[in-house]
Parts: sequence; C-alpha cells; structure tokens
Amino acid sequence: MPELPDIVVYLERLTARIMGQPLRRLVIRNPFLLRSVTPSIEEVEGRGVVGLRRLGKRIVLGFEGEFFLVIHLRIAGRLRWRPPGTRPAGKMTLAAMEFPGGVLLLTEAGTKRRAALHLVAGAAGLEEFDRGGLEVLDADLPSFAARLTRENHTLKRALADPRLFSGIGNAYSDEILHRARLSPLTLTTRLTDADVSRLYDATRVTLQEWVARLSRETGEGFPEKVTAFRPGMAVHGRYRLPCPDCGAPVQRIRYAENETNYCARCQTGGRLLADRALSRLLREDWPRSIDEID
Repeated sequence: MPELPDIVVYLERLTARIMGQPLRRLVIRNPFLLRSVTPSIEEVEGRGVVGLRRLGKRIVLGFEGEFFLVIHLRIAGRLRWRPPGTRPAGKMTLAAMEFPGGVLLLTEAGTKRRAALHLVAGAAGLEEFDRGGLEVLDADLPSFAARLTRENHTLKRALADPRLFSGIGNAYSDEILHRARLSPLTLTTRLTDADVSRLYDATRVTLQEWVARLSRETGEGFPEKVTAFRPGMAVHGRYRLPCPDCGAPVQRIRYAENETNYCARCQTGGRLLADRALSRLLREDWPRSIDEID
C-alpha cells in the first residue's frame, strides 16, 4: 500500500500537472470503485482543481465550489499519468480522469477490488475520512510521546495504526523500527524516555529521507514503480538477506497477509521473535537466537 513518502511524491507530480485545470471528464470503469452516491459525477466535471492534499494514505483533489475527490489506493491501486486523448483500456484500469494536460488513470492489479473513490461536497464531508492520526513531520516530541503511549500496543501496531499516526504502514514502520534499534513487539507502555526520543527521531528522518529519495528518483516524471519493496530498504522485504548494518540475516514474523521484517542482532538483542505458524510447526527445533542460524 502506498504510504506517506509515496503519496507525497504523487501529490508533488499531480500538482505540477493538474493544479488550476478543469476536470473535463471522469470515467468510472468498475462499479465497485465509486463508493459514494452524492454528489454526482456531473456536478464535479468541468470544475477546476484548486488544491491537493494528503489525508492519511488518501489523496484528496479539491475542486471549485468545495467539491472533493478522495482516492484510497489500498494495497494494489496505483495512479498513472498519460498523454491527452489516452483511452482507458484493460481490466486493471478502474477509472480515468481527463484534464487538458493529460489523463490520470487509476489502476489496480489482481482480482480483488479494494481501491476506493469518493466524491464529497463540502469541507465538512472530509472529516469522515480523517482517522485522526498524528502528522509526525509536523509534531514535536511531547506530542509524539503522548500519542505513542496513549494505548498499550506493540510498536509495530502503534506506528501503523492510522488512528495514532498518519501515513505510516507496514513497510515504513519496519524501516523506522530498524533505524531506532527497537523490537517491533516492544509494548509502547514499556518504553523509556530515551526509547521514545530515538523512535521520534527515527520516524522523522526515515520519512524525510524516503520522500527526498523518491522525489529525486522520479525527477520531473510521474511515479510509475510505486511499491512497498524498494532497493535501499534496510529490512522490509529483505527476509534472509543481510542487514546492511550488521550483516545478520533479516528475520520476519508472518501474520494474515502481512509480515514484519526486523534484524534480530540490531533490534532484539539477538533474540528471534516467534513466527506463529513456523514456530508452532518446528516447536523444540525453533531457534531462539540469531547465533543459532548464522
């Protein structure tokens, strides 16, 4: 799922292309994509774009007259920018937004249709899409600490909870925790002041570095390879590959459709965290420390 750095770069490139331009036509090619009834598509067509913003992991296009188009890409949704006159084609293309300068396509890989688009009238209507997460890049340390320790969760769950923090998901929470040298399963209420400060710094630096890196890699073009698995990541998606800091093989915990990646030597004092499925299968043979598998 695109997270804060990816969304920020999308917005940068969209702003350069559609700010001030009218939405000539909005074509919905899959009935499951549009999740709202009012306002109608016809009420939004023809209105100029007056603002773009991020709302958590959602992209919001603001139009004249306080109309908004809210895009949630979910796991496999992506945006594509194509030349004027491009006709939407293929099952992956769910919607097409036609502007004078080009066509913005919303695509989704796979067969599950999770991406969502809402049309909203009035600024108050956006409130239901705001999960209340703290914007870490705009927050000071006390605000971060208060939000982090408000509920007793594991660090992994807390960072990726949109009610607590805005725009952070499975991928960048792994990278943040590795930089902070903290276990993903540490409970938030057991952190020391030094732990919280280190996590605050790691969160801000990780997000800022990746925004800058993705923006630099995209250049003046449009993001075409938005993925949760990127070269240069320290641990996310790097199971069994060497940690860039210590060389130990990166470990993982799998659950449902997600997995957490971490370095045992850098983050857990060498202790391997139990993967529910695999540790249950191996039982006594499940290794307890990274030294047993190095």
